[in-house]
Parts: sequence; structure tokens; C-alpha cells
Amino acid sequence: MTATYLKNDFQNWMGRQKKKNGELYKPNTIQAYTQALQSDTAKLRLEGIATNLFQVTYSDEFEEVYEQIISAPHFKEVDLSKGNAAYSKGLSLYSTFLKEREAPSVWIFQGNPKYYDVINAVKNLDSITWAVNQYPKQIKAGDKAYIWLSGSGGGIIAVGTVQGDPKMTEPHLEDPYNRSEELNREPYLAVDIKIEEKLVDSIVERTTLLADERTKKMGILTYPGATNFPVTKEEDAVITSIIHQTYEPAVSSSAEPIQSKDKKRYWIYAPGRDSSKWEEFYTKGIMAIGWDKLGDLKQYKTKDAMKTKMKEIYGEEYSYKNAGHATWQFANDLTIGDVVIVKKGRQKMIGRGIVTSNYTFDDSRQEYKHKREIHWTHKGEWDHEGQMAMKTLTDITPYTDYYKKLEAMFEDVLEEEVLQDEEVSHYDSYTVDDFLSEVYMSEEKYNTLKSLLMKKKNLILSGAPGVGKTFAAERLAYSIMGEKDTSRVLTIQFHQSYSYEDFMMGYRPTKNGFSLSEGPFYQFCKEAEPDDRPYFFIIDEINRGNLSKIFGELLMLIEHDKRGKALRLLYSDEQFFVPDNVYIIGMMNTADRSLAMIDYALRRRFAFYEVEPAFESEGFKAYQDTIGNEQFNRLIKAVIELNDDIVEDPSLGTGFRIGHSYFSSIDHHDDRWLFEVVEYELIPLLNEYWFDEPSKVEQWSGRLRGAIRD
Repeated sequence: MTATYLKNDFQNWMGRQKKKNGELYKPNTIQAYTQALQSDTAKLRLEGIATNLFQVTYSDEFEEVYEQIISAPHFKEVDLSKGNAAYSKGLSLYSTFLKEREAPSVWIFQGNPKYYDVINAVKNLDSITWAVNQYPKQIKAGDKAYIWLSGSGGGIIAVGTVQGDPKMTEPHLEDPYNRSEELNREPYLAVDIKIEEKLVDSIVERTTLLADERTKKMGILTYPGATNFPVTKEEDAVITSIIHQTYEPAVSSSAEPIQSKDKKRYWIYAPGRDSSKWEEFYTKGIMAIGWDKLGDLKQYKTKDAMKTKMKEIYGEEYSYKNAGHATWQFANDLTIGDVVIVKKGRQKMIGRGIVTSNYTFDDSRQEYKHKREIHWTHKGEWDHEGQMAMKTLTDITPYTDYYKKLEAMFEDVLEEEVLQDEEVSHYDSYTVDDFLSEVYMSEEKYNTLKSLLMKKKNLILSGAPGVGKTFAAERLAYSIMGEKDTSRVLTIQFHQSYSYEDFMMGYRPTKNGFSLSEGPFYQFCKEAEPDDRPYFFIIDEINRGNLSKIFGELLMLIEHDKRGKALRLLYSDEQFFVPDNVYIIGMMNTADRSLAMIDYALRRRFAFYEVEPAFESEGFKAYQDTIGNEQFNRLIKAVIELNDDIVEDPSLGTGFRIGHSYFSSIDHHDDRWLFEVVEYELIPLLNEYWFDEPSKVEQWSGRLRGAIRD
């Protein structure tokens, strides 16, 4: 067994563990502990002990190593050298990991009655063979196995024991319980399960598990698009108590979630002219800026008010564009948890820190009175490739590759990221009801949409301009997650020049030649890999790119039944796979006649769902009632009739209808707004649709204008 193999298993295991506060470990914490286990032992200079602890593969052996490590003279010094105790915490977790690895694990194996007669198979068989499409390296002989019947009235119908490690199995073509010709026609990875207890007449219902705080987030319940799922010790204890009739419910808490800020931002900052204040700021754990005569910056309601005051105090000869922007951002945009990289001149970095307080005006200081507290994580000197911005404070968050490259230059484990990870991260909850109230779609259509995505893992929302495809895609992701967790949703846009190198990985020019750069999809998959929760990668205008060129070898890896299967990447000696918990949602405008048909090879890998104008939906009608504007009502009626005409036009059709989002994007619905929608959005669109039929454009332009007249 290789150290790399065990390291990957440990990272996957950590990704499924919960901390004392009930939260999952984040990828940066997992990486910190992994790095400590790989490298920190070497610093102790102990003889006869592997410096890479992932080479220690048995718990008994590790216990002996562990005693020698914690008894070493310099152990505490090494453990605390980076300020985060990642080494000692990693040791403790690795010990638990090895013990659990040697102990039986618990799994749920899911069967769909549409494809397989699960109930009768359980009733009549003593042993059953089950496909494995995730965690094949973790499943082993002796593991506990639950058999799950999928569907709204489903749940656990049997308990058994895994008889051996997963292996390639020939299909049983004459299986009397098989209800689908598509089910396992080729050799497939599977395990044999001995059925120990049959629960067909006393099923552990999914509704019971959904209602319990301890089991409601089980993988089989939150994104059941696989054949097998891990079960935690806590979840197994709850299920066992239900089976043995000793169950005591733990209902979900009704406490309101705490709001959190958006994803942290990254800044480059100069501590005084030529960084003259760096030593003071580092010692005191603060960052500060000048412009003291302005007083408390929170008194200014706008950036312009701040610049006006600067001109009044410091003179009219300057615009104060950059100074006003920096002071405004320091007081209002910079926030707790943001990363600050300290510069000296334009080609040196001298420090890094994490903001820990809100803005204050400290009048007790002689100068640099605008202040925030900050925990400095690094102090030193690092060369910067090229020149940095001259401004005192610069937000570099939009430049993802840039700030990640700077962060990589600080090689030590980042203490604050580990410490912050121990805190509870809360996001606004988002339910199906929230989706239905914001996206004008029936519950039946929502269920269809969700089902397509969960089963296929790749979904394209097609439809006319203005039907709210992008909005619906993001809200669909939130509704499946149950919260507005923006860290697990990424949206990009394809265009004609977009390439595999932009999307996945490729060489990009640098000052000294070319360097290999990772694209957004590669990075997103790596972030999702150690986490069991669903992640959503959203692609706007997906059919504007050359899809075969952009996806490359990913054409196979994104298939729902190929998730977890690795291939060597084009530009690096790396085996890469698309995690099972990554869902891809693409959007395409059916009215865009300049675009080529979507590649057939990609078409079969996606489910397609047409998003239609929702003027007739209950949600839009309720929205229309809240406006209570007769002109608005007449305009909507006219647009509905216009859409009927568009559908009947053989050169257009359903994909060219006018969408409802043209009329639901702002809060003010006055006469001016109605006029602008008609004149500058709808009529230009009609001119494009019927460029060769000016009389038709004139006819409908007149009807739309007439609808909004008093």
C-alpha cells in the first residue's frame, strides 16, 4: 500500500467527518493536516521513524510511532511553530482514521424498483450482488450494509454484511428480478452482500430519517444519484434504534440561521509611505491608513461625499479619485476574514494577514488613525513578478489566478484559515418553497428539473431570452443544498474563443516564459473532492463555445456513470477525475441563430430541459397582482398574444418567445420603466426577429405601445 493511496483515503475520510460544532472540515483544513503529517515528523530528527506518516498503515504500528513523536524534545516547538497545532491535531485524526479503517464501516446500497425488483429480491434471496460506483477503495469484507428502496415511499428494507472487497463482476443476464435491459449489460464493479435481517414489512422510512436532525443530511437523502453511500456512526446508531424500536426522535432545530458575509476578499496594502509603518503595525497587530483630518469615515454616506471633504481640507487641485476609493473601501468594503498581502514598493511582498475587526477611528493615535485589527500570519520578503498597483489599498479578488499565485508563495500552513475553519459557517437557508416563490415554476416542474439533474448530473436549461435560465440554475442549486452556500456554486460563461486551456489547464505566458495554469473547472473539482456535499458548476452560454475542444477528455469523465474514474490529463502527469458530487448546469438561448448545433457527443451526456415563459404561472400572476398596474397588465396580455404569433411563425417557434424576466427585474414599475422596456428591449428584438417583414414589426410595435398608453 503506497503513502499516496493512504493520503488520499485520509483526505476523503476527513471530508466526511464532523467537528464538535457539527460542521464538516473544509478543504484548506484537510490540506493543512495532510501537509503536517507528511513533513513535520522530519523536523524532529527521530531515527527509525518514517518522516511521511502516511507510510504507517496499521493502527498498532502508529500507536508506537505516536508515543515516540509526542515524547520527542522538540515536539511542542514543531507543533506550535506555525501557530495552528495542525501537527498534533493531524496525528489524533490519523490515529482515529486508521482505527476506523480497520473496523467495519457502514454503507447504504440503493436500488430503484423501476429497474430492479428490490423487494422480492430481498424476500427471496440470502445473498445479493450490488453495483458499486463510489468509494470502491473504502468498502471491504465485513462492512455493514443497508439495502435501500428508492422512491417517495422508500427506505431501508434489509441489513446485511459485505462478503468481500469490490471486484469486477459478470452481469447475470437471466436475473429474474431485473426490470431493465440497460442494467449492467457489461462487467461491472460490485460486492456480494449477505442478508442478515429483512425489513420489508417494517421498513425504516425515508420520511423518518428526513425528519431527524441527526440523519436528515445523509447522502442517500440529499443527493441520491449513486448506488452506494457511506453512513456515519451517528447515523447508524439512529437507524439501529429504529430497527430495534428504541428510537427517540431528534427533531430539527427551529432556530433561525445566522447570516454570514460573502466569500472572503483579497487585498494588496501599503503600510505607510514606502511601508514605513510596517514594523509598528506588525507589532501592534493592526493595519491603518492616513487622511486623519477626515475624522471618522463612517460619517460619510457616499464615496463622493468623502472626496468632496478631501477637496475642502486638502485642496481643490486634485480629483482624489484613488484616495477616496481607498478610504471608502478601508471603512466599508474590507471586512473580517479578508486576506491582506503587504507590499513594499511595487516588486516586494513583506507580509500577509487576516482582518479580525471592523473599522474604527482611533483618535488617540498621533497619525494613521483609521484602523483595523489584523492577525499577521507572515513576515518576510518575497519577490513579486512584475509590478504591483501603486494604490494604498487594492482589491485583487476578481483576479483569481493572481491572488492564488500570491498565496502559494506563502509556503507555510495558513494559521487563520485553519482556525477560521473551526468556526461555524452559516448561510441563509433556502427551501423548495423559496425556489417556487422566486422562480415562476410549478412544483411538479421543479421536481422534474431536480430529478433530471440528480440522475444525469449534467443538465442544460434551454429557452428563449429572458426566461430566467441563469437565475433558475443558481436557485436550483441553492434549493438542493438547502442553503445559499455561494462557496459551492461557481458560474462562468463560454464564448467563441474559450478553450480547454481556459477551462481546465494549460500553459500561459509569464515574465520568464510559460507556466502551467489551472482553469476554473479543475480548481472547482479539487475543492469539491474532499467534501461529500453537492457542488454546482454553472456554465452560461454553453453552446457559444466549441464544446468538444473545451471539454477534451472530460467528455468521458463528466458522464454520470464515469464519475470517480480517472484519466491522465493532457498537460500534466496526473490522474484526474470529476467527483461524484459535482453537478454541471449549462444554459443556452434557443433564439440564438448564429450558433452551431450542440455537439452530439456532448448532447447525450446532458439532460435537456426547456424553460418556458411563465406569464401563466401562479407565481407570476401573484407578482402581477402585487404591482396592481393596469398598463402593466395590458402589456403582459399583449406579450402573451405576441408569443402565440411567434410560435406560429415557421421561421421562429417556441424558442423565440419573449421571457417573463423582462418584466420582473426591478422594483419600480412606473410609466417610464414600461416605456423603456417596450422601446429599448422588446421592439429592437422584434426588428431582429422580423427584419424581412417590416409590416409585422410595425403592427406589433403599435400594439405594445398602445398597451402602455393611458
